[in-house]
Amino acid sequence: MSSARSEQQRTRRLRLPSFGIQVLIGLVLGVVLGLVARSIGPDGVEDPNWLTETLSTVGDVFVTLLRTIVPPLVFLAIVASIANLRDVTGAARLAWKTLAWFAITALIAVSIGIVLGLVLQPGDHASVSADSAAAPETTGSWLDFLTGLVPANILGLEASAGDDGSVGLSFNVLQILVVAIAVGIATLKVGEAAEPFLTVVRSALAVVQKVLWWVILLAPIATVGLLGNAVATYGWDALGSLGTFAVAVYAGLALVVFAVYPTLLRLNGLSIKQFFTGAWPALSLAFVSRSSVGTMPVTASVTERNLGVPRAYASFAVPLGATTKMDGCASIYPAISAIFVAQFFGLDLSITDYVLIAFVSVIGSAATAGVTGATVMLTLTLSTLGLPLEGVGLLLAIDPILDMGRTAVNVAGQALVPTIVAKREGILDVEAYHAPRTGAAWREDSTPQPVPTA
Repeated sequence: MSSARSEQQRTRRLRLPSFGIQVLIGLVLGVVLGLVARSIGPDGVEDPNWLTETLSTVGDVFVTLLRTIVPPLVFLAIVASIANLRDVTGAARLAWKTLAWFAITALIAVSIGIVLGLVLQPGDHASVSADSAAAPETTGSWLDFLTGLVPANILGLEASAGDDGSVGLSFNVLQILVVAIAVGIATLKVGEAAEPFLTVVRSALAVVQKVLWWVILLAPIATVGLLGNAVATYGWDALGSLGTFAVAVYAGLALVVFAVYPTLLRLNGLSIKQFFTGAWPALSLAFVSRSSVGTMPVTASVTERNLGVPRAYASFAVPLGATTKMDGCASIYPAISAIFVAQFFGLDLSITDYVLIAFVSVIGSAATAGVTGATVMLTLTLSTLGLPLEGVGLLLAIDPILDMGRTAVNVAGQALVPTIVAKREGILDVEAYHAPRTGAAWREDSTPQPVPTA
């Protein structure tokens, strides 16, 4: 009787679509429901109808759950990974090579953005009114990098008061990274006396990852809400006046994802198909959620479990990449946007200006790591070049539409670099990388393996 029941349950599980197919179904349903919600009217952010409100709530709850898990996950994973790296030959080399690859791919991405901006000339072909120009309330500066490095407290939490008297809490991932790295290094220095502490950290990490798995199982449902709300709220009407600019941005994103990244994979002897099928859960979630930090737990999981990057390295490289590796938001987008603003206001850019764009794109993403949003990165680029910040207001109308593609490219790069570095260092689990894809977010039943020595 028990055997028959087990067989029946197994058959029922096999009939369920794979995780990847569930996400695809969610994407389709999200677009359909978003169009239905938009047709019901009224639409927009100010007065959403009941369907738009429902879709928004579903998506927001999921992103909130992910963001809730991020602080403990980042802290525990990095402390544990630093402790694990003590047995790895060349751990410092891994860190430097990761940063080097971050810079190399960012430089390639910003070069593509500059070329597309010069060829397509989006600022000369825009029909947007100059009355839309307005400086944003939040701007970026190089001082953000220095102040962002100093933790406000042990958890990197920040409090802000709302207009209604409520107090909201947020976290600064860069500060959590700094605290976790300091604690991790301290455990190495303390030695044997820190083993009880590390045992607690590893146990807590296992518990957090289990909770994370439960949250990720909700991703297909969340996809419906996130994408449906985006379609219902913003639509595609605003693309008309900024069509050339949008085409330039998405062309740059496509070139990076479908040309640059595959080329780098091939040059390092890695299968292009296996990478994208393995990283798909993170890429799809990034596209609909528009949050690299919110997607980070999924990115770390697929990088380790599907792509074969050792946990000790992946749990360090992916959080670092989520704050400093943004080929979409910090390279392609600000490069094309800066050229757009210059062309729109009739200003000429010199060779030095293009070099500055590249410099800000490669270095500036770290300077704005503590602040969310591509707008901050864009204002940093414009202020460095001396271009009018009012140009930011011209682009805000279609920013949510562009942000979906930008975030997906960010996350793709955050998974790509650790995979390439692990392959070049000889620590990649090639068997896991080439394993048949089941469509799951990761192989939950897999057991963590020790990091092999390089």
